Amino acid sequence: MIYFRNFLILTILYISAFGHPSFGQSIPSSQVYHSLLKLKETKRVLYVAAHPDDENTRLIAYLANGEHAEVAYLSLTRGDGGQNLIGKELGIELGQIRTQELIKARQTDGGRQFFTRALDFGYSKDPTETLQNWEKEKVLADVVWAIRKFQPDIIITRFNTIPGVTHGHHTTSAILAEEAFALAGNAQAFPEQLKWVKPWQPKRIFFNAYNFRGEFEPEVGKKYYAFEVGGYDPLLGKTYHQIAADSRTMHKSQGFGATAGAGNAKDYMEQVGGEEYSQTPFDGVLNRWEQLPGGKAVLGQLDQMLKTFNFVQPDQNIPALLLLRKLILNLNSKESWVIEKLEKLDQTIFNALGLEYEYIARKEIGFPGESIKTELVLTNPSTTAITEVSFQVLDTYFIEKSAKENATISLPIEFKIPENTSYSQPYWLENPLDGALFSVPDQPQIGIPFSTQIVGGDLSFMIGDQQFKFPVQLFYKYNDQVDGEIKQPFTIVPEVDLSVSKDNVFLVSGADPTVTVTVNFRNQFLDGDLDFEGLDPSLFRILSVEDVVFQKRRVFKVAFLPNGSGKKVITARFTTTAGKQYDQITKQIAYKHIPNLTYFSPASINLIQADWKVSGEKIGYIAGAGDDVPGVLSALGYKLTMIGPGDYSVDYLSQFKAIVVGIRAYNTNSELAANQAALMGYVRAGGKLIVQYNTSSPLLTTQLGPYPFSIGRDRVTVQESPVVADFDSPILKGPNPISQEDFGGWVQERGLYFASNPDSKYQAPLTMQDPGEEATTGSLIYAKFGEGSYLYTGISFFRQLPSGVPGAIKLFINLIEH
Repeated sequence: MIYFRNFLILTILYISAFGHPSFGQSIPSSQVYHSLLKLKETKRVLYVAAHPDDENTRLIAYLANGEHAEVAYLSLTRGDGGQNLIGKELGIELGQIRTQELIKARQTDGGRQFFTRALDFGYSKDPTETLQNWEKEKVLADVVWAIRKFQPDIIITRFNTIPGVTHGHHTTSAILAEEAFALAGNAQAFPEQLKWVKPWQPKRIFFNAYNFRGEFEPEVGKKYYAFEVGGYDPLLGKTYHQIAADSRTMHKSQGFGATAGAGNAKDYMEQVGGEEYSQTPFDGVLNRWEQLPGGKAVLGQLDQMLKTFNFVQPDQNIPALLLLRKLILNLNSKESWVIEKLEKLDQTIFNALGLEYEYIARKEIGFPGESIKTELVLTNPSTTAITEVSFQVLDTYFIEKSAKENATISLPIEFKIPENTSYSQPYWLENPLDGALFSVPDQPQIGIPFSTQIVGGDLSFMIGDQQFKFPVQLFYKYNDQVDGEIKQPFTIVPEVDLSVSKDNVFLVSGADPTVTVTVNFRNQFLDGDLDFEGLDPSLFRILSVEDVVFQKRRVFKVAFLPNGSGKKVITARFTTTAGKQYDQITKQIAYKHIPNLTYFSPASINLIQADWKVSGEKIGYIAGAGDDVPGVLSALGYKLTMIGPGDYSVDYLSQFKAIVVGIRAYNTNSELAANQAALMGYVRAGGKLIVQYNTSSPLLTTQLGPYPFSIGRDRVTVQESPVVADFDSPILKGPNPISQEDFGGWVQERGLYFASNPDSKYQAPLTMQDPGEEATTGSLIYAKFGEGSYLYTGISFFRQLPSGVPGAIKLFINLIEH
């Protein structure tokens, strides 16, 4: 069947993450044995922090594999407000990337992943500020929901509740975890959840005490428990250090590649609530099998299997595994943890067989109403027969009798995607934001790591006298000449979507007031008209329309007319003669370390009219970690050239009125760092160099400017915070006079990684500060050098300019033009 939203989509996601994978994967028999150890163990640990990459992967790896516990990481946010080292995606795009990186991390270290609805709105200095943005009761409800749903025996927080020690989101995660610990067992707290879960009281809550800058030293007089997390797991063939480093390295967008440690290591637990313990944090945590009628028989069978396990011929363990499955089925338990164990047992049986299965298509996308050719392929290399194999898609069954001794079943399947199928939008992006929270009205979806519209079928077969039935997701499979076999999720997209050539159109002297809107047809050209929601039809003209037949595209060139001053947000919209409207852009994000991501956003354009003076001269741009500033400069009318290897000579650089250095370029661009002398020569000869923010570590060169300064950690996180400006400064005075109102309407933050300890030759025309904090002057410094000038800025222009913030754009023009 095709899986739609609600229960079925949750079921396939749950199984894909924690039980049956979406396609068969062979594993060594030692890992099959390891899975039996995890089936026997029933203790559960919930780890809580604020962002992707906050979690202690070494502790998770140890608990999940050394203690064989079920471990989940609850991240309050998806990391939407962070920076991106590998590309230019920010905001909700970065949140999707970091979500998938967390999923990959958990697949590596053996944990599970949950989230709340909280939006990462950027750096926050204390929990008071954090909770002024988040609606506390809703985020607290989500933490309680995670506890009740997962039913942990103990909770561990990465951070403590002391304000001002670390990021405000971090501290808030600990505060909410402790409050939720106290509430989760109370039926009077968030009673609306009890339709799906029951109250659950964990035994204890701990703070994973640590030192951010080195090994933790226990404080005298405090009681700690230390987990030894540096051991070697012979069944997995890795140390927990290695597993943790591999997991940590999945956070590639944050630049968190990790090298494994070695030898003994300890992680310290400081108890902050719950029952006292004498031996270990798990004191008094009973094996849940023993609490169920018939559960001791399950434990007995597991113990017997662990004693007699056949590592050389793992399929010889199938009779014992089937007996274990029958014992669990006979429990007739509806406890969620028992259902999970059964799903894990099923996968253990398939792994012991060496079973491989996949449901594949030869294309990556489809649209509602389209017919899709697919194929189910199943191979059973064992001598144990799989019989009565069937696969159901929609209301049709496809049947093959049996498979064993490396026989392969191949079922070609063609089906039509129903017209009412929803697009493959991540569930938390389906609705507009609820303040600084994602809107997720369907309670059972809250906390799920990732879901889109999933297409799949039900695979069913018999092993012996027992039936197995589970969903299998459809994947696009192809061969890459470099990377070999690649599988990507099959996704549902609109039959018609749009793309726009610019996110920002400027009605400014010298700027191009036109935009290209492309209507993309998946199937066939459709007749229709283009207009813009939010804009009077008299304020734009369609200059030309061209059909690109072989690409099934209709290209509209549109000119916008003056419409008054300021910023308007308009949305391109194509309406067919049949009355169907399409106004979505299909966006795709592709990186090798995560699955391809597809999501949809309105085809919106920022239309900005102003009387700014823009010269339109040549600008050079040196790429850093990735940002959209070059596109904004081009839209303003500047003739922009990207500077690359071989371009670093003073003669070549002298053609540019100004050279702009992208964000974190001195952290990532070794070519730039190696040619710093040439850039200083360009400035000395009369050029203008504008360097955007870098982090203090790692820097590829420490001499960023003509005179000394350092990069500090000062930042201003409240975007509405007051700015004190020297309006007589040449940068602020012209050619476009900056006023106080130009600092209104900014997004997420003022800036980050400001300059510190600048030489006296630098001038600093701006003073910024967060509420209740000391003022800082490092957001913008500049100095004359020879015939030219040098400027470093920590102002987050990389966020403000693509978002179409007029005052920030005007200020950046002045940096170039003054």
